Amino acid sequence: MGSVKMTAHLVFSISIAAIGSFQFGYNTGVINAPEMIIRNFLNYTLEERLEEPPRELLLTTLWSVAVAIFSVGGMIGSFSVGLFVNRFGRRNSMLIVNILAIAGGCLLGFCKLAESVEMLILGRLIIGLFCGLCTGFVPMYIGEVSPTHLRGAFGTLHQLAIVIGILVAQIFGLKYIMGTEELWPLLLAFTIIPAVIQCAALPFCPESPRFLLINRKEEENAKQILYRLWGTQDVSQEIQEMKDESARMAQEKQATVLELFRSRSYRQPIIISIMLQLSQQLSGINAVFYYSTGIFKDAGVKEPIYATIGAGVVNTVFTIVSLFLVERAGRRTLHMAGLGGMAICSVLMTVSLLLKNQHNWMSYVCIAAILIFVAFFEIGPGPIPWFIVAELFSQGPRPAAMALSGCSNWTSNFLVGLLFPSAAYYLGAYVFIIFTAFLVIFLIFTFFKVPETRGRTFEEITRGFEGQVQDAEKGPMEMNSVQPVKESTTNV
Repeated sequence: MGSVKMTAHLVFSISIAAIGSFQFGYNTGVINAPEMIIRNFLNYTLEERLEEPPRELLLTTLWSVAVAIFSVGGMIGSFSVGLFVNRFGRRNSMLIVNILAIAGGCLLGFCKLAESVEMLILGRLIIGLFCGLCTGFVPMYIGEVSPTHLRGAFGTLHQLAIVIGILVAQIFGLKYIMGTEELWPLLLAFTIIPAVIQCAALPFCPESPRFLLINRKEEENAKQILYRLWGTQDVSQEIQEMKDESARMAQEKQATVLELFRSRSYRQPIIISIMLQLSQQLSGINAVFYYSTGIFKDAGVKEPIYATIGAGVVNTVFTIVSLFLVERAGRRTLHMAGLGGMAICSVLMTVSLLLKNQHNWMSYVCIAAILIFVAFFEIGPGPIPWFIVAELFSQGPRPAAMALSGCSNWTSNFLVGLLFPSAAYYLGAYVFIIFTAFLVIFLIFTFFKVPETRGRTFEEITRGFEGQVQDAEKGPMEMNSVQPVKESTTNV
Protein backbone atom coordinates (compact mmCIF):
# COMPACT_ATOMS: atom_id res chain seq x y z
CA MET A 1 0.00 0.00 0.00
CA GLY A 2 1.16 3.55 -0.71
CA SER A 3 2.05 6.00 2.00
CA VAL A 4 -1.29 6.69 3.73
CA LYS A 5 -1.57 10.24 5.06
CA MET A 6 -3.81 11.64 7.76
CA THR A 7 -5.73 13.96 5.42
CA ALA A 8 -8.00 16.86 6.41
CA HIS A 9 -10.87 15.05 4.61
CA LEU A 10 -10.38 11.93 6.79
CA VAL A 11 -10.16 13.94 10.04
CA PHE A 12 -13.24 16.00 9.05
CA SER A 13 -15.32 12.90 8.21
CA ILE A 14 -14.43 11.10 11.46
CA SER A 15 -14.97 14.25 13.57
CA ILE A 16 -18.44 14.83 12.09
CA ALA A 17 -19.36 11.16 12.66
CA ALA A 18 -18.18 11.47 16.29
CA ILE A 19 -20.87 14.13 16.95
CA GLY A 20 -23.21 11.13 17.33
CA SER A 21 -20.97 9.86 20.17
CA PHE A 22 -20.95 13.34 21.76
CA GLN A 23 -24.77 13.18 21.73
CA PHE A 24 -24.69 9.84 23.58
CA GLY A 25 -22.37 11.26 26.25
CA TYR A 26 -24.29 14.52 26.61
CA ASN A 27 -27.67 12.82 27.01
CA THR A 28 -26.20 10.30 29.49
CA GLY A 29 -24.84 13.05 31.75
CA VAL A 30 -27.43 15.80 31.31
CA ILE A 31 -30.15 14.39 33.57
CA ASN A 32 -28.05 14.23 36.78
CA ALA A 33 -27.37 17.90 37.65
CA PRO A 34 -30.98 19.21 37.47
CA GLU A 35 -32.47 16.18 39.31
CA MET A 36 -34.12 18.18 42.14
CA ILE A 37 -35.45 20.85 39.75
CA ILE A 38 -37.04 18.20 37.49
CA ARG A 39 -38.48 16.41 40.53
CA ASN A 40 -40.09 19.75 41.53
CA PHE A 41 -41.51 20.05 38.00
CA LEU A 42 -43.01 16.52 38.30
CA ASN A 43 -44.45 17.39 41.73
CA TYR A 44 -46.00 20.68 40.53
CA THR A 45 -47.40 19.19 37.29
CA LEU A 46 -48.98 16.20 39.04
CA GLU A 47 -50.41 18.39 41.79
CA GLU A 48 -52.09 20.59 39.14
CA ARG A 49 -53.51 17.53 37.40
CA LEU A 50 -54.56 15.47 40.46
CA GLU A 51 -55.61 18.54 42.48
CA GLU A 52 -53.72 17.13 45.47
CA PRO A 53 -50.03 16.60 46.30
CA PRO A 54 -48.75 13.36 44.67
CA ARG A 55 -47.39 10.56 46.85
CA GLU A 56 -43.61 10.28 47.22
CA LEU A 57 -43.66 6.79 45.68
CA LEU A 58 -45.32 8.08 42.50
CA LEU A 59 -42.78 10.92 42.19
CA THR A 60 -39.82 8.59 42.68
CA THR A 61 -41.24 6.08 40.18
CA LEU A 62 -41.78 8.76 37.52
CA TRP A 63 -38.27 10.16 38.05
CA SER A 64 -36.79 6.64 37.78
CA VAL A 65 -38.78 6.01 34.58
CA ALA A 66 -37.59 9.33 33.07
CA VAL A 67 -33.96 8.31 33.76
CA ALA A 68 -34.21 4.58 32.88
CA ILE A 69 -36.34 4.97 29.71
CA PHE A 70 -33.23 6.43 28.03
CA SER A 71 -31.48 3.03 28.41
CA VAL A 72 -34.58 1.17 27.19
CA GLY A 73 -34.57 3.36 24.06
CA GLY A 74 -30.83 2.65 23.75
CA MET A 75 -31.39 -1.12 23.84
CA ILE A 76 -34.04 -0.95 21.10
CA GLY A 77 -31.96 1.49 19.02
CA SER A 78 -28.71 -0.49 19.25
CA PHE A 79 -30.53 -3.68 18.26
CA SER A 80 -31.91 -1.93 15.14
CA VAL A 81 -28.51 -0.89 13.73
CA GLY A 82 -28.53 -3.58 11.00
CA LEU A 83 -31.92 -2.44 9.66
CA PHE A 84 -30.43 0.95 8.76
CA VAL A 85 -26.79 0.39 7.74
CA ASN A 86 -27.45 -2.33 5.15
CA ARG A 87 -30.34 -0.44 3.55
CA PHE A 88 -29.20 3.20 3.62
CA GLY A 89 -25.44 2.94 4.15
CA ARG A 90 -23.40 4.12 7.13
CA ARG A 91 -23.31 7.86 6.45
CA ASN A 92 -26.94 8.17 5.34
CA SER A 93 -28.10 6.24 8.41
CA MET A 94 -26.35 8.79 10.66
CA LEU A 95 -28.04 11.56 8.68
CA ILE A 96 -31.56 10.04 8.84
CA VAL A 97 -31.61 9.32 12.59
CA ASN A 98 -30.91 12.95 13.46
CA ILE A 99 -34.68 13.35 12.93
CA LEU A 100 -35.03 11.42 16.22
CA ALA A 101 -32.60 13.76 18.02
CA ILE A 102 -34.49 16.84 16.82
CA ALA A 103 -37.92 15.34 17.65
CA GLY A 104 -36.77 14.18 21.11
CA GLY A 105 -35.07 17.53 21.80
CA CYS A 106 -38.26 19.43 20.92
CA LEU A 107 -40.36 17.27 23.26
CA LEU A 108 -37.89 17.87 26.10
CA GLY A 109 -37.62 21.59 25.35
CA PHE A 110 -41.38 22.18 25.46
CA CYS A 111 -42.42 19.72 28.22
CA LYS A 112 -42.33 22.40 30.94
CA LEU A 113 -44.33 24.87 28.83
CA ALA A 114 -46.93 22.17 28.10
CA GLU A 115 -46.81 20.98 31.76
CA SER A 116 -46.50 17.44 30.39
CA VAL A 117 -44.72 14.62 32.22
CA GLU A 118 -45.50 12.39 29.20
CA MET A 119 -43.51 14.69 26.87
CA LEU A 120 -40.49 14.45 29.21
CA ILE A 121 -40.60 10.63 29.28
CA LEU A 122 -41.34 10.25 25.54
CA GLY A 123 -38.55 12.72 24.72
CA ARG A 124 -36.06 10.69 26.80
CA LEU A 125 -37.19 7.46 25.08
CA ILE A 126 -36.71 8.94 21.58
CA ILE A 127 -33.30 10.39 22.50
CA GLY A 128 -32.37 6.94 23.88
CA LEU A 129 -33.38 5.33 20.55
CA PHE A 130 -31.20 7.84 18.71
CA CYS A 131 -28.19 7.30 21.02
CA GLY A 132 -28.54 3.50 20.77
CA LEU A 133 -28.35 3.74 16.98
CA CYS A 134 -25.35 6.11 17.19
CA THR A 135 -23.39 3.64 19.35
CA GLY A 136 -23.61 1.24 16.40
CA PHE A 137 -23.22 3.63 13.46
CA VAL A 138 -20.26 5.70 14.67
CA PRO A 139 -17.69 2.94 15.53
CA MET A 140 -18.69 1.08 12.34
CA TYR A 141 -18.24 4.13 10.09
CA ILE A 142 -14.95 5.16 11.75
CA GLY A 143 -13.57 1.61 11.50
CA GLU A 144 -14.48 1.35 7.80
CA VAL A 145 -13.03 4.69 6.63
CA SER A 146 -9.80 4.52 8.73
CA PRO A 147 -6.53 3.09 7.36
CA THR A 148 -5.46 -0.12 9.18
CA HIS A 149 -2.57 1.49 11.10
CA LEU A 150 -4.79 4.33 12.43
CA ARG A 151 -7.98 2.33 13.07
CA GLY A 152 -7.40 1.97 16.83
CA ALA A 153 -6.45 5.62 17.40
CA PHE A 154 -9.46 6.86 15.41
CA GLY A 155 -11.70 4.25 17.06
CA THR A 156 -10.83 5.79 20.44
CA LEU A 157 -12.38 9.09 19.22
CA HIS A 158 -15.84 7.52 19.72
CA GLN A 159 -15.15 7.20 23.47
CA LEU A 160 -13.40 10.60 23.59
CA ALA A 161 -16.52 12.26 22.12
CA ILE A 162 -18.69 10.41 24.70
CA VAL A 163 -16.64 11.65 27.69
CA ILE A 164 -16.51 15.20 26.27
CA GLY A 165 -20.32 15.01 25.95
CA ILE A 166 -20.65 13.95 29.61
CA LEU A 167 -18.27 16.74 30.72
CA VAL A 168 -20.13 19.41 28.69
CA ALA A 169 -23.44 18.20 30.20
CA GLN A 170 -21.98 18.45 33.74
CA ILE A 171 -20.68 22.00 33.09
CA PHE A 172 -23.89 23.20 31.37
CA GLY A 173 -25.85 21.74 34.30
CA LEU A 174 -24.17 24.09 36.82
CA LYS A 175 -26.58 26.45 38.59
CA TYR A 176 -25.15 29.59 37.00
CA ILE A 177 -25.29 28.20 33.43
CA MET A 178 -28.41 26.16 32.57
CA GLY A 179 -29.14 24.14 35.71
CA THR A 180 -31.88 26.52 36.84
CA GLU A 181 -35.65 26.42 37.34
CA GLU A 182 -36.17 28.44 34.13
CA LEU A 183 -33.47 27.01 31.83
CA TRP A 184 -33.45 23.22 32.48
CA PRO A 185 -35.71 22.51 29.45
CA LEU A 186 -33.09 24.28 27.28
CA LEU A 187 -30.37 22.16 28.91
CA LEU A 188 -32.21 19.00 27.79
CA ALA A 189 -33.12 20.47 24.36
CA PHE A 190 -29.49 21.51 23.63
CA THR A 191 -29.11 18.13 21.90
CA ILE A 192 -30.86 19.67 18.84
CA ILE A 193 -27.84 21.93 18.10
CA PRO A 194 -25.26 19.11 17.53
CA ALA A 195 -27.92 17.25 15.49
CA VAL A 196 -28.41 20.26 13.17
CA ILE A 197 -24.61 20.74 12.83
CA GLN A 198 -24.17 17.06 11.94
CA CYS A 199 -27.04 17.20 9.41
CA ALA A 200 -25.42 20.21 7.71
CA ALA A 201 -21.93 18.60 7.59
CA LEU A 202 -22.62 14.90 6.82
CA PRO A 203 -23.42 15.49 3.10
CA PHE A 204 -19.76 16.62 2.75
CA CYS A 205 -18.53 13.32 4.25
CA PRO A 206 -18.14 10.25 2.01
CA GLU A 207 -20.04 7.00 2.34
CA SER A 208 -18.00 4.08 3.72
CA PRO A 209 -15.90 2.75 0.80
CA ARG A 210 -16.30 -0.80 2.16
CA PHE A 211 -20.09 -0.44 2.04
CA LEU A 212 -19.96 0.94 -1.52
CA LEU A 213 -17.71 -1.83 -2.87
CA ILE A 214 -18.94 -4.84 -0.88
CA ASN A 215 -22.66 -4.05 -0.53
CA ARG A 216 -23.29 -1.87 -3.60
CA LYS A 217 -20.54 -3.17 -5.97
CA GLU A 218 -19.48 0.44 -6.76
CA GLU A 219 -15.74 -0.20 -7.10
CA GLU A 220 -14.79 3.02 -8.91
CA ASN A 221 -16.67 5.17 -6.41
CA ALA A 222 -14.99 3.33 -3.49
CA LYS A 223 -11.55 3.91 -5.07
CA GLN A 224 -12.14 7.66 -5.51
CA ILE A 225 -13.23 7.98 -1.88
CA LEU A 226 -10.13 6.11 -0.64
CA TYR A 227 -7.88 8.39 -2.78
CA ARG A 228 -9.44 11.46 -1.14
CA LEU A 229 -9.58 10.07 2.41
CA TRP A 230 -6.10 8.56 2.55
CA GLY A 231 -4.20 10.95 0.27
CA THR A 232 -2.65 8.15 -1.81
CA GLN A 233 -3.25 6.80 -5.33
CA ASP A 234 -2.14 3.27 -4.38
CA VAL A 235 -5.15 1.65 -2.72
CA SER A 236 -5.00 -1.58 -4.76
CA GLN A 237 -4.21 -3.75 -1.71
CA GLU A 238 -7.22 -2.40 0.22
CA ILE A 239 -9.51 -2.75 -2.83
CA GLN A 240 -8.34 -6.36 -3.35
CA GLU A 241 -9.01 -7.16 0.31
CA MET A 242 -12.55 -5.77 -0.06
CA LYS A 243 -13.09 -7.82 -3.25
CA ASP A 244 -11.96 -11.01 -1.48
CA GLU A 245 -14.35 -10.20 1.37
CA SER A 246 -17.14 -9.54 -1.16
CA ALA A 247 -16.50 -12.93 -2.82
CA ARG A 248 -16.66 -14.62 0.59
CA MET A 249 -19.88 -12.79 1.44
CA ALA A 250 -21.50 -14.05 -1.78
CA GLN A 251 -20.92 -17.63 -0.59
CA GLU A 252 -22.13 -16.96 2.98
CA LYS A 253 -25.72 -16.79 4.16
CA GLN A 254 -26.88 -13.37 5.34
CA ALA A 255 -25.69 -13.18 8.95
CA THR A 256 -28.59 -12.75 11.35
CA VAL A 257 -28.20 -12.44 15.12
CA LEU A 258 -29.06 -16.17 15.51
CA GLU A 259 -26.55 -17.07 12.78
CA LEU A 260 -23.79 -15.42 14.85
CA PHE A 261 -24.26 -18.13 17.50
CA ARG A 262 -25.00 -21.00 15.09
CA SER A 263 -21.94 -20.54 12.86
CA ARG A 264 -18.72 -21.87 14.42
CA SER A 265 -16.59 -19.19 12.74
CA TYR A 266 -18.75 -16.38 14.24
CA ARG A 267 -19.38 -17.89 17.68
CA GLN A 268 -16.04 -17.06 19.28
CA PRO A 269 -15.84 -13.44 18.04
CA ILE A 270 -19.45 -12.71 19.13
CA ILE A 271 -18.83 -14.14 22.62
CA ILE A 272 -15.64 -12.01 22.85
CA SER A 273 -17.60 -8.93 21.67
CA ILE A 274 -20.36 -9.41 24.26
CA MET A 275 -17.86 -10.08 27.07
CA LEU A 276 -15.88 -6.94 26.21
CA GLN A 277 -19.07 -4.83 26.28
CA LEU A 278 -20.04 -6.39 29.63
CA SER A 279 -16.54 -5.69 30.96
CA GLN A 280 -17.16 -2.00 30.26
CA GLN A 281 -20.51 -1.74 32.08
CA LEU A 282 -19.94 -4.28 34.89
CA SER A 283 -16.55 -2.73 35.75
CA GLY A 284 -18.42 -0.42 38.14
CA ILE A 285 -17.65 2.85 36.32
CA ASN A 286 -21.26 4.09 36.41
CA ALA A 287 -21.54 3.05 40.06
CA VAL A 288 -18.39 5.05 40.88
CA PHE A 289 -19.80 8.13 39.15
CA TYR A 290 -23.09 7.57 40.99
CA TYR A 291 -21.26 7.31 44.32
CA SER A 292 -18.53 9.91 43.71
CA THR A 293 -20.57 13.00 44.67
CA GLY A 294 -21.40 11.43 48.06
CA ILE A 295 -17.79 10.36 48.66
CA PHE A 296 -16.44 13.82 47.78
CA LYS A 297 -19.01 15.33 50.14
CA ASP A 298 -17.94 13.00 52.99
CA ALA A 299 -14.31 13.96 52.35
CA GLY A 300 -15.18 17.57 53.07
CA VAL A 301 -15.31 18.90 49.51
CA LYS A 302 -17.53 22.01 49.78
CA GLU A 303 -19.09 21.70 46.28
CA PRO A 304 -18.97 18.00 45.30
CA ILE A 305 -20.31 18.83 41.82
CA TYR A 306 -16.92 20.45 41.02
CA ALA A 307 -15.10 17.32 42.19
CA THR A 308 -17.38 15.25 39.95
CA ILE A 309 -16.51 17.59 37.05
CA GLY A 310 -12.85 17.02 38.01
CA ALA A 311 -13.43 13.28 37.57
CA GLY A 312 -14.95 14.15 34.17
CA VAL A 313 -11.77 16.02 33.24
CA VAL A 314 -9.64 12.99 34.26
CA ASN A 315 -12.02 10.91 32.11
CA THR A 316 -11.31 13.11 29.08
CA VAL A 317 -7.53 13.43 29.59
CA PHE A 318 -6.98 9.67 29.87
CA THR A 319 -9.14 8.93 26.83
CA ILE A 320 -6.70 11.18 24.91
CA VAL A 321 -3.80 9.20 26.46
CA SER A 322 -5.45 5.97 25.23
CA LEU A 323 -5.74 7.48 21.74
CA PHE A 324 -1.93 7.73 21.55
CA LEU A 325 -1.24 4.39 23.24
CA VAL A 326 -3.67 2.09 21.42
CA GLU A 327 -1.58 1.69 18.24
CA ARG A 328 1.65 1.32 20.21
CA ALA A 329 0.69 -0.94 23.11
CA GLY A 330 -2.17 -2.78 21.38
CA ARG A 331 -5.83 -3.30 22.28
CA ARG A 332 -5.47 -6.47 24.37
CA THR A 333 -2.60 -5.13 26.53
CA LEU A 334 -4.39 -1.82 27.27
CA HIS A 335 -7.67 -3.59 28.08
CA MET A 336 -5.91 -5.90 30.54
CA ALA A 337 -3.95 -3.02 32.11
CA GLY A 338 -7.20 -1.06 32.53
CA LEU A 339 -9.08 -3.99 34.12
CA GLY A 340 -6.19 -4.84 36.47
CA GLY A 341 -5.74 -1.22 37.59
CA MET A 342 -9.49 -0.84 38.20
CA ALA A 343 -9.58 -4.04 40.28
CA ILE A 344 -6.80 -2.72 42.58
CA CYS A 345 -8.55 0.69 42.87
CA SER A 346 -11.92 -0.89 43.73
CA VAL A 347 -10.28 -2.83 46.61
CA LEU A 348 -8.68 0.44 47.76
CA MET A 349 -12.08 2.18 47.61
CA THR A 350 -13.69 -0.55 49.74
CA VAL A 351 -10.93 -0.39 52.38
CA SER A 352 -10.86 3.43 52.51
CA LEU A 353 -14.67 3.71 52.70
CA LEU A 354 -14.71 1.25 55.62
CA LEU A 355 -11.92 3.10 57.50
CA LYS A 356 -12.68 6.75 56.69
CA ASN A 357 -14.62 7.28 59.94
CA GLN A 358 -11.62 6.10 62.03
CA HIS A 359 -8.99 7.89 59.91
CA ASN A 360 -9.82 11.19 58.19
CA TRP A 361 -6.98 10.80 55.69
CA MET A 362 -8.68 7.68 54.31
CA SER A 363 -11.21 9.97 52.58
CA TYR A 364 -8.36 11.37 50.47
CA VAL A 365 -7.16 7.84 49.66
CA CYS A 366 -10.71 7.15 48.48
CA ILE A 367 -10.79 10.27 46.26
CA ALA A 368 -7.41 9.33 44.76
CA ALA A 369 -8.66 5.75 44.17
CA ILE A 370 -11.76 7.10 42.37
CA LEU A 371 -9.72 9.35 40.07
CA ILE A 372 -7.17 6.58 39.28
CA PHE A 373 -10.06 4.10 38.75
CA VAL A 374 -11.55 6.50 36.15
CA ALA A 375 -8.11 6.92 34.51
CA PHE A 376 -7.63 3.14 34.15
CA PHE A 377 -11.18 2.81 32.73
CA GLU A 378 -10.41 5.27 29.95
CA ILE A 379 -7.10 3.58 29.09
CA GLY A 380 -8.77 0.26 28.24
CA PRO A 381 -12.36 -0.79 29.06
CA GLY A 382 -13.80 2.63 28.07
CA PRO A 383 -12.79 2.95 24.39
CA ILE A 384 -11.68 -0.53 23.29
CA PRO A 385 -14.96 -2.57 23.44
CA TRP A 386 -16.68 -0.10 21.07
CA PHE A 387 -14.29 -0.34 18.13
CA ILE A 388 -12.79 -3.82 18.54
CA VAL A 389 -16.21 -5.36 17.68
CA ALA A 390 -16.03 -3.72 14.26
CA GLU A 391 -12.54 -5.23 13.84
CA LEU A 392 -13.49 -8.81 14.80
CA PHE A 393 -16.09 -9.24 12.02
CA SER A 394 -16.11 -9.09 8.22
CA GLN A 395 -18.59 -6.89 6.33
CA GLY A 396 -21.45 -9.44 6.23
CA PRO A 397 -21.91 -10.17 9.94
CA ARG A 398 -20.57 -6.79 11.18
CA PRO A 399 -23.96 -4.95 11.42
CA ALA A 400 -25.62 -7.86 13.30
CA ALA A 401 -22.57 -8.16 15.60
CA MET A 402 -22.54 -4.41 16.32
CA ALA A 403 -26.29 -4.54 17.05
CA LEU A 404 -26.02 -7.49 19.44
CA SER A 405 -22.93 -6.29 21.32
CA GLY A 406 -24.34 -2.74 21.53
CA CYS A 407 -27.59 -4.11 22.92
CA SER A 408 -25.68 -6.14 25.56
CA ASN A 409 -23.86 -2.91 26.55
CA TRP A 410 -27.09 -0.94 26.94
CA THR A 411 -28.84 -3.83 28.77
CA SER A 412 -26.02 -4.20 31.33
CA ASN A 413 -25.92 -0.39 31.71
CA PHE A 414 -29.68 -0.45 32.44
CA LEU A 415 -29.32 -3.31 34.97
CA VAL A 416 -26.44 -1.60 36.83
CA GLY A 417 -28.49 1.63 37.01
CA LEU A 418 -31.50 -0.33 38.27
CA LEU A 419 -29.78 -2.62 40.79
CA PHE A 420 -26.83 -0.56 42.09
CA PRO A 421 -28.76 1.79 44.45
CA SER A 422 -30.32 -1.25 46.24
CA ALA A 423 -26.98 -3.10 46.34
CA ALA A 424 -25.26 0.01 47.75
CA TYR A 425 -28.02 0.36 50.37
CA TYR A 426 -27.67 -3.26 51.62
CA LEU A 427 -23.92 -3.79 51.14
CA GLY A 428 -22.54 -0.29 51.76
CA ALA A 429 -18.82 -0.07 50.96
CA TYR A 430 -18.66 -3.82 50.23
CA VAL A 431 -20.60 -3.20 46.99
CA PHE A 432 -17.29 -2.55 45.21
CA ILE A 433 -16.11 -6.10 45.98
CA ILE A 434 -18.76 -7.32 43.49
CA PHE A 435 -17.16 -5.15 40.79
CA THR A 436 -13.68 -6.36 41.83
CA ALA A 437 -14.84 -9.95 41.19
CA PHE A 438 -16.23 -8.99 37.77
CA LEU A 439 -13.01 -7.15 36.86
CA VAL A 440 -10.87 -10.20 37.73
CA ILE A 441 -13.15 -12.51 35.67
CA PHE A 442 -12.95 -10.17 32.65
CA LEU A 443 -9.16 -9.84 33.05
CA ILE A 444 -8.74 -13.66 32.94
CA PHE A 445 -11.11 -13.90 29.95
CA THR A 446 -9.21 -11.18 28.05
CA PHE A 447 -5.87 -12.90 28.74
CA PHE A 448 -7.00 -16.27 27.40
CA LYS A 449 -9.54 -15.41 24.71
CA VAL A 450 -9.15 -11.92 23.22
CA PRO A 451 -6.85 -11.69 20.15
CA GLU A 452 -4.62 -8.70 19.39
CA THR A 453 -5.98 -6.84 16.33
CA ARG A 454 -3.41 -4.04 16.09
CA GLY A 455 -1.92 -3.63 12.60
CA ARG A 456 -4.06 -6.43 11.09
CA THR A 457 -6.59 -6.04 8.27
CA PHE A 458 -10.23 -7.12 8.73
CA GLU A 459 -9.50 -10.08 6.42
CA GLU A 460 -6.52 -11.27 8.50
CA ILE A 461 -8.49 -11.07 11.76
CA THR A 462 -11.41 -13.05 10.26
CA ARG A 463 -9.03 -15.69 8.85
CA GLY A 464 -7.48 -16.05 12.33
CA PHE A 465 -10.83 -17.12 13.81
CA GLU A 466 -11.57 -19.43 10.85
CA GLY A 467 -8.16 -21.07 11.34
CA GLN A 468 -9.04 -21.80 14.98
CA VAL A 469 -12.34 -23.41 13.95
CA GLN A 470 -10.54 -25.63 11.41
CA ASP A 471 -7.92 -26.62 14.04
CA ALA A 472 -10.71 -27.48 16.48
CA GLU A 473 -12.44 -29.63 13.87
CA LYS A 474 -9.20 -31.55 13.14
CA GLY A 475 -8.85 -32.67 16.73
CA PRO A 476 -8.89 -31.63 20.38
CA MET A 477 -5.92 -29.37 19.89
CA GLU A 478 -5.21 -26.53 22.30
CA MET A 479 -6.55 -23.33 20.75
CA ASN A 480 -4.46 -20.26 21.33
CA SER A 481 -6.65 -17.24 20.71
CA VAL A 482 -3.76 -14.79 20.52
CA GLN A 483 -2.74 -14.64 16.86
CA PRO A 484 0.69 -13.35 15.83
CA VAL A 485 0.52 -9.62 15.19
CA LYS A 486 1.44 -8.35 11.75
CA GLU A 487 3.16 -5.09 12.65
CA SER A 488 2.24 -2.02 10.66
CA THR A 489 5.11 -0.30 8.90
CA THR A 490 3.60 3.12 9.44
CA ASN A 491 3.50 4.73 12.88
CA VAL A 492 0.76 6.98 14.18
